[in-house]
Amino acid sequence: MKRRQFIKASLASGAAIIGIGAGAFHLIEERSKDSLTVDFALKKLDELSNENLLNLGEWDPYQIFTHCAQSVEFSMSQFPEHKSSFFKSTVGKLAFSIFSSKGKMTHGLNEPIPSAPTLTKNLDSIIALNRLKKSLIEFDSYQGALAPHFAYGELTKDEYEKAHLMHLYNHLQEIKS
Repeated sequence: MKRRQFIKASLASGAAIIGIGAGAFHLIEERSKDSLTVDFALKKLDELSNENLLNLGEWDPYQIFTHCAQSVEFSMSQFPEHKSSFFKSTVGKLAFSIFSSKGKMTHGLNEPIPSAPTLTKNLDSIIALNRLKKSLIEFDSYQGALAPHFAYGELTKDEYEKAHLMHLYNHLQEIKS
């Protein structure tokens, strides 16, 4: 009896994952894939350096830039906590595939990286912006092994570049200059 329940639960979970993935695929608008380069992102961030930045969401610019820098830095070292292997090989892989095909990511914009250092509020956004730019420059020239992503699992350098930039652009939607 337990085996039958396990099979039913597995089939239901699989159907839910496929349904969610199909729905998300249609809801995410496409972005120009030309913008998914470190050089393009650095130019965008340079433009923000000279602006008075306002946050439209829960996090302020310092928290957003620090969070994005953490993600880039962890990809070259190690994420402090991971989703399960099952999650990474199913939901995580599907989510990255959908985001990658659209060139755009959507996710909870006030969700910290699991077990990452706490994001302090109301500190100097230029310091965090410079940290983010430095992390992107270091990532661009990085030649070592990349750490598995906490939700997507193993990614190539090109996939990681896309992931970092889609992540950044998703967060920049909450900054007004």
